[in-house]
Amino acid sequence: MKRTLILFALLLSALGLAAQMQELERVVNAVQKESGMQHAQFSVCVYNTSKNRPVYSHNAQVSLTPASVQKLLTTGVGFARLGSDFRFTTRLATTGYIDREGVLRGNLYIIGGGDPLLGSYRYRQTAPDSLFEGWCNALKKNGIKAIDGKVCYITGIFDDQPLHDTWQWGDVGNYYGAGVSGLNFHENMYFVYFNPGTKLGYPASVSRTQPRNIGVQGRCEVTTGPEGSGDRVIIYGDPSSEDRLYRGTVPLGKMDFAVRGAMPNPAQRCADLFVAHLRSRGMQVPSSAMQVYSQPDSLQVVLDYYSSDYYTIAQYTNLTSNNIYAESIFKYLGHAKYGRGSYHNGSKAVMDWFREKRLEHGGIRVEDGSGLSRRNQVTTDFLCRYLSALTHESFFYDFQRSLAVSGESGTAKNLVPNLPHGIRIHIKTGSMEGVRAYAGYVTAADGDKMAFAIISNGHECTNSAVAEKMNRVLQKIAMLN
Repeated sequence: MKRTLILFALLLSALGLAAQMQELERVVNAVQKESGMQHAQFSVCVYNTSKNRPVYSHNAQVSLTPASVQKLLTTGVGFARLGSDFRFTTRLATTGYIDREGVLRGNLYIIGGGDPLLGSYRYRQTAPDSLFEGWCNALKKNGIKAIDGKVCYITGIFDDQPLHDTWQWGDVGNYYGAGVSGLNFHENMYFVYFNPGTKLGYPASVSRTQPRNIGVQGRCEVTTGPEGSGDRVIIYGDPSSEDRLYRGTVPLGKMDFAVRGAMPNPAQRCADLFVAHLRSRGMQVPSSAMQVYSQPDSLQVVLDYYSSDYYTIAQYTNLTSNNIYAESIFKYLGHAKYGRGSYHNGSKAVMDWFREKRLEHGGIRVEDGSGLSRRNQVTTDFLCRYLSALTHESFFYDFQRSLAVSGESGTAKNLVPNLPHGIRIHIKTGSMEGVRAYAGYVTAADGDKMAFAIISNGHECTNSAVAEKMNRVLQKIAMLN
């Protein structure tokens, strides 16, 4: 009798799942036929993570552009290669000797370690003034009261190509396209503040930039947009040039309106602003900072400055979809495996991990760490197999906790907010023109877990309209049990 009841319960469960699958298929097919989607490539895949097999697939073998869902590959392999407790290290070191008067008869070196948080404005302890005061105190504790030589900086842990070849010109002058350096600073971005005109369409003006004294030369062609229209400014400029062109609109009535741009040569700005800080504290430094390309054979370490741990950085990368953090991790993976951080080496390091885990990766192309490159290619089938593989790794729960929770946090705060009690969706989203992507995990009330991926490329409707369609699909996926 007991066995009969168990078999009957299993039958009911199977029938219930079949009905849910039919409903998911109905919604996916309906989405493909809706306005703006007829010519799009739309792909969906769902995996059972414990059995590592597909539960549902729709165009799951098609190679598509993932946008910021690419960060799942970067941060996941980062957990595997570096570990949750890893910290980036920036080193202060000297050559020569310190005389009786406390004068360093030699050079001071700032040796970059790829830290994406160095000088970040987001945290009090990493902000430029706090950072430089700590460095200044370290010099004083080592008996240095003045510097007779030069302040030098070294970025050689990464190559000298801050941007990927395939990034778009309209992205690279903005903060999200700033690229990375072996010596990052202030997240390689600056704030430019605008005052709108007094009427719609009137010219706006630049009121100030922050940090101060970073040498940006901006030409303003920004005008005044409607009230509440937000930031519609595009910044154009080469990363090695101080010239910037501002175009677009800022909202009427919002004085001192902040927009974020890509800082020119952040390593040089870091070193120059540190020299200025030393002078403000009464320390004599005879010349401006200069870049050198190799470390002297004999260095005396003054300070090893450590970043926050990798888990914290990966969490911020995924929750806020921060490109600078992702590219720093990506290039550091290349450095750790091949001796120097570059886009090429970062790609090899990530692909190597796929091979080590025997993840078949046909149709996959890894160009950068953030997803800005449109040459990145994934399949939803691969994303689900990759996410499923991560569930068996010792770092998995740190990785999962780095993702946004649907309806609660990060870029997923407004996604599928009204789920049944006990069901949670950990998700990474991605978006660029003509691209919308979701991937992550659905955890049921009883702890069962599914990996999912949904990607749309080439749709002709707005990304917000696609998001509404994809939310309906995600809602059905969440109900599979």
